[in-house]
Amino acid sequence: MKNIALHSIHEKLGAKMVSFAGFNMPVQYEGVTAEHLTVRESVGVFDVSHMGEFLVSGENALALIQKVTSNDASKLAIGDAQYSCFPNEENGIVDDLICYKIKENQYLLVVNAGNIEKDWNWISKYNEEFKADLKDLSEDYSLLAIQGPKAVEAMQSLSSLDLAAIPFYKFKVGDFAGIENVIISATGYTGSGGFEIYCKNSEVVQIWNKVFEAGASFGIKPIGLAARDTLRLEMGYCLYGNDIDDTTSPIEAGLGWITKFTKDFVNADALAKQKEHKPARKLVAFELDERGIPRHGYDIVDGNGNVIGNVTSGTMSPCLQKGIGMGYVPNLFSKLGSKVYIQVRKNAIPATVVKLPFYKG
Repeated sequence: MKNIALHSIHEKLGAKMVSFAGFNMPVQYEGVTAEHLTVRESVGVFDVSHMGEFLVSGENALALIQKVTSNDASKLAIGDAQYSCFPNEENGIVDDLICYKIKENQYLLVVNAGNIEKDWNWISKYNEEFKADLKDLSEDYSLLAIQGPKAVEAMQSLSSLDLAAIPFYKFKVGDFAGIENVIISATGYTGSGGFEIYCKNSEVVQIWNKVFEAGASFGIKPIGLAARDTLRLEMGYCLYGNDIDDTTSPIEAGLGWITKFTKDFVNADALAKQKEHKPARKLVAFELDERGIPRHGYDIVDGNGNVIGNVTSGTMSPCLQKGIGMGYVPNLFSKLGSKVYIQVRKNAIPATVVKLPFYKG
């Protein structure tokens, strides 16, 4: 089991630590609902240093990225970030990721912690043709997500950059909390605004301490992975291993918007045909019409009790105070307003297919 650089700090803060993707990670501090609402209403900090970072450099860096990812990285300018995925050769997804253009011929790919080795092997296989310079920086870097509507105001004193001037899915490299050359990215997994801060492991203790000093008057708090999950689900953001995996296509998952057929990439022809003919199933969002909590793995049934799918993600929404979830169902049940039922133990609870996000802010 690996420890992240701030492990001892999380323990001192009383975090409940759990095993996640081979790392000891803080899952919660004071409780999921309280932490969730802190991020929605003010500002909270997640330590997500278990995430993977690959640096791709050289004159064929873009060509490699274009081949292995679904989105069109040629559209990126320096300082842009882009959500994308690695399609596999069987209509599934190896992983989802964010691609950052650091400078000409240099990109940073940020991947999921549980997929670091799998992703590295996947990219390396295709790089035999392109011979870009690949470096796995995952064990050298830490990542803090400072999220919430007060994040900009709370953190401005820590940087000479105008944080409010960094648009969504853009980033700057500059000074932060007394450290130079920090990546300050206006990205996140919560839907409540804020930043993600990439720094070296040797720098993260200083940054963490200064972030909490600067945010003290704004009610800043540490936030665990459990609240990260409820926050992302209220926005309808996919979680790898739940809503997307090696057996789900980006077309089925509603990720057609990051699947660009203006270029050649792994499995592009098959995915283009699937898009043209429409997949047999789709990932949908639903709200329970009655009291109950949908959980990952619960059956989705029709009005006659026939199993038509299963819940990929589900929770009791702290903001909406109702059960919400996502799952794959046949096309027939995928239209907005469709009625399905979630099998919660012995009860089939009625639910309505709705438009994302669940939480409108």
